[in-house]
Amino acid sequence: MVRPEVGAAPRRCARCGGLEYGGAPACAACGELVDGIVEGEWAAFLRRWDVSGAGQEKALAEMVAAEPDRHDWRVVDAALDRLVCPECGDRLARGPAGCPSCDLAHGFRYAAIETDRQGVPPGNEHAIRVNVSVVRRPQGNSATEVLVRRLLLPLLLVGYLPTTEEAQRISAVVKKSPPGRRAQLVEQVVETLAADFSRTRRAARAAGSSPTSPGTPAATRRRSGPGRPR
Repeated sequence: MVRPEVGAAPRRCARCGGLEYGGAPACAACGELVDGIVEGEWAAFLRRWDVSGAGQEKALAEMVAAEPDRHDWRVVDAALDRLVCPECGDRLARGPAGCPSCDLAHGFRYAAIETDRQGVPPGNEHAIRVNVSVVRRPQGNSATEVLVRRLLLPLLLVGYLPTTEEAQRISAVVKKSPPGRRAQLVEQVVETLAADFSRTRRAARAAGSSPTSPGTPAATRRRSGPGRPR
């Protein structure tokens, strides 16, 4: 499974007990699912280019990294994973925060194309893109940001996008929660949002109407620009 279908009910991870994808990076099973979002698209990209052999794959990765604005964000992220940072020796853009080459590559990755899927609010793909990036490079972000983004990722993947009110609600919980209980309390809020989202979807289907916002385009393409993930 590369990613859930739009409108699907979030599933539980058998290993960590939370919503699938949301336990990354600590939960290895959820981490594999998050990586799969990127790797599945890269595999399809290689098939389109009829690439065989590690040498050809690396050359293709270098080409993609040099022109991120021409490729889907998942292809760009996968390409960077296949290149080595000349300064820290880690995967390019995945090295420690403060590594100049990784930080530069991490910023330019946001020039990639983000295409909303059919039936999601505009900006859903961008939200997925940012949250996946944070989860896969947690060392470049605060623990609180990683917490919120990883817990929201399962909902984003099935087509959810928080309203301003919902985002403020989550922010208020984060600010008011003692550090020792923050993860538990934020997770409770996200679980409530997931339940509300599922009920709204079911009600819309029962009424025979679209479960998404009226006028939602079939595919919205956007780029956030170098160094501008939000």
